[in-house]
Amino acid sequence: MKKQKIFCSGIKGITFPFYAFLFLGAFLLISSVTLAQKVNFSGTWSFNEDKSELGEGRFRGAATKLTIKQEGNNMSIERVSQGRDGEEVTRNEKYTLDGKECENPAFNTTRKSTVTWSEDGKSLTISSTMVFEREGEEMEMKSSEILSLTDDGKSLTIYSTSMSPRGEMKRTYVYDKE
Repeated sequence: MKKQKIFCSGIKGITFPFYAFLFLGAFLLISSVTLAQKVNFSGTWSFNEDKSELGEGRFRGAATKLTIKQEGNNMSIERVSQGRDGEEVTRNEKYTLDGKECENPAFNTTRKSTVTWSEDGKSLTISSTMVFEREGEEMEMKSSEILSLTDDGKSLTIYSTSMSPRGEMKRTYVYDKE
């Protein structure tokens, strides 16, 4: 039996497999461009109290400076803040950007986190859980930080929500790029 070529659009000599290959190539190109559009949060960021919404307790717990390094599937965040006695406290965190659980030390316990991208690749959510003991009782605190760039990349905004036995706390931290 003789093989018969299928022609598309009436153009002689161009076969169906050619169009399928062309379509697949275009699809892969568009997909890779979409994936490549994820925001990179790398940089040194200084806390802007005036633009932030802190609620009660002023900026207690807010880092005064963030240094973020984002390379490939990894991100590290160095958070510099003031301790109770006014001393500088530095906390280093490491995350993978693939949704796998990461562990970082925090407040004499371990913070377990997962990081997920928004569908458009413009924001990143860090969802964390910490279990700690207070007055002989085990407590759990869940938190979520949504990072996004604002002001054409000149500012980093972090929408923070935490839930503990004391209730829910929402804050918005804004940092300016140095």
